[in-house]
Amino acid sequence: MQPTRSIRLSLGAALCLLPLFAFAHPGHGESGLLAGVGHPLGGMDHLLAMFAVGLWAAQQSGRACWLLPVIFVGGMLFGGLLGFDGIAIAYLETGIAASVLALGLLVAAAARPPVALALGITGLFGLAHGMAHGLELPEMS
Repeated sequence: MQPTRSIRLSLGAALCLLPLFAFAHPGHGESGLLAGVGHPLGGMDHLLAMFAVGLWAAQQSGRACWLLPVIFVGGMLFGGLLGFDGIAIAYLETGIAASVLALGLLVAAAARPPVALALGITGLFGLAHGMAHGLELPEMS
């Protein structure tokens, strides 16, 4: 028996509120090359966001299929560079958690907005994830 859609969405929203998902950034006692390389795969926030971007891209047609993951990574790169310069946005960790929730909802709804809107959403979420890394790397070195 399959859980109803509202139960799945509620469970997903509840999971995003767990503090465990915020353990991905500075002050958690891990640093070094292995921590940095393993973080995108072990940091639940990034893993879920990348997985959701991939699923959402697979639901799209045309060029959005390959552009969404490219824009997410490009947003992460640009955000990382901004973070290296010490530029931060308010509520960054909340934005990262919101990105995981929003991307999950977009996948669940199989949303197909105009390509420009989908790219903008994906790029902004990538920017937030990258900025978190750009801000933490100087602190961890």
